[in-house]
Amino acid sequence: MYALVEYKGKQYKAEKGAQIQVDLIDAEKGSKIDIDTVLMVSNDGKTTIGAPYVKGAKVQIVVGDNIRDNKVIVYKYKSKKDYHRTIGHRQRYTMVTVENIVGA
Repeated sequence: MYALVEYKGKQYKAEKGAQIQVDLIDAEKGSKIDIDTVLMVSNDGKTTIGAPYVKGAKVQIVVGDNIRDNKVIVYKYKSKKDYHRTIGHRQRYTMVTVENIVGA
């Protein structure tokens, strides 16, 4: 059984027990969150597609650790103008574990 979920503006495939890397969540480690914006649920070959969401379906997740991605280096340069800047960025993510999928 799996579900396609829209969370914080992005779509994720959620399977029971799977760990998903989502954008940073302001919640304590170990807290549980219910996501009700389920786009599709597939269970034993039977697929339910929402318009836009599946009614009565939700995915229960448990918040895990906060992590930071690898550093991305951005270099700006303009020729003949003596202009150059180097900027680094590390995106922050939260690892969540799918605990249960409640289908419609």
